[in-house]
Amino acid sequence: MAAPKAAWHCACFTLFILTAEAVLSGLYIDNGVDQTVIHHSMTRNERLVVEHEILELLGLGERPRRVRDPPLDRSAPSFLMDVYKQLAEEHEQARPTRSSEMALSGDEQQAIDESDLIMTFQSKKHHLGALRHGHGRHVWFDVAGAPGDATALLTAELRLHQAPVQTDQPTSLYTVIAHRVLSVDNMGGLQLEQVAAVNTSAGAEGWLELNVTTALAAWLTAPADNRGFFITMHPHSQPERHVKPEEIGLEEPRGGAPEGKQPFMVAFFKNGPKLGNADAGARRKREARRWRSHGYSENYLRNPLTDTAHWTTRSCEIQTLYVSFKDLEWQDWIIAPDGYGAFYCSGECNFPLNAHKNATNHAIVQTLVHLLNPTQVPKPSCAPIKLSPISVLYYTDDSNVILRKYKNMVVKSCGCH
Repeated sequence: MAAPKAAWHCACFTLFILTAEAVLSGLYIDNGVDQTVIHHSMTRNERLVVEHEILELLGLGERPRRVRDPPLDRSAPSFLMDVYKQLAEEHEQARPTRSSEMALSGDEQQAIDESDLIMTFQSKKHHLGALRHGHGRHVWFDVAGAPGDATALLTAELRLHQAPVQTDQPTSLYTVIAHRVLSVDNMGGLQLEQVAAVNTSAGAEGWLELNVTTALAAWLTAPADNRGFFITMHPHSQPERHVKPEEIGLEEPRGGAPEGKQPFMVAFFKNGPKLGNADAGARRKREARRWRSHGYSENYLRNPLTDTAHWTTRSCEIQTLYVSFKDLEWQDWIIAPDGYGAFYCSGECNFPLNAHKNATNHAIVQTLVHLLNPTQVPKPSCAPIKLSPISVLYYTDDSNVILRKYKNMVVKSCGCH
């Protein structure tokens, strides 16, 4: 059955993946009469190849496996969702639709701009329960899924939420200190190293931000040394007098705080290595190579981009190409977007090359020479002249979240080259 008329009056592609339970689906194209019809249904073998190629593009050895539905109201994914929406608005040159509750600082904004991988870590329970005593509080994060190369780390930040409390002196200043736990003796004694501190008032509300780059870099180099942070608080003018976290409204790491207010850590990486299991990635690559050689049907080998039986010859212009993550059944670990609108360039670069074809000076000369000697000099090619990035937000496991930026992924305009 023909699908509704495409929004673009051009060849329209949507990549659907066939599963045992799903209805017939595959590659859809414009049939030349403003209708989108099925071109090809993917076999299981072809689906393995497509999955492999996209996972390689995302820098993953294999797809993350999760056992629970994404708890998007937790603090860590909420933070990255705000960042994702901001980047999407910047790519579309749209005005922000709402302000972020996370209140990004100038340093954070710079880190967002400079990084290509941002990872958040939600606080978790840890077996060193003896740390949670006295006037301090223990916070621990599982950083095993982070890139192992500490040199790729730009900066890391610990975020603690402070709720308003009733006090006679709401403007009284306090200092919140994050210590890295170096060791714990049999009696529960701690060896600590101060890594960051921030001042706040007793009546303040919002997120406290502590720079913990040195601590995370140490844990990436030696994961076994990760014993978490120990948070202490004291009046700003009385460092010897410690106070309990609840006295200034610091939320409990687990249980006592709402999902959206729990402590989390965010790390910014530049040119970070690929994530995931390298052995699994190599295995998937071997499988994909085998199916690429033997698994494709003859029908699939037809290239719809050059198959002129489906539409009349067009001038060089942008065409629609869309990969649906939902149809790949990846919605259990990819938070956003729902799919990847790649677009592509297709069409003829015939004489004369008008201004709307975005032709280079070289393409104009090549066209003239082609008219004189068509068998020796080909016509210019239709190719992208402007590309934009995309951002993908996804879970690596049941708690940690990554936002990764990919350059030159979406065709914005085409021209003759």
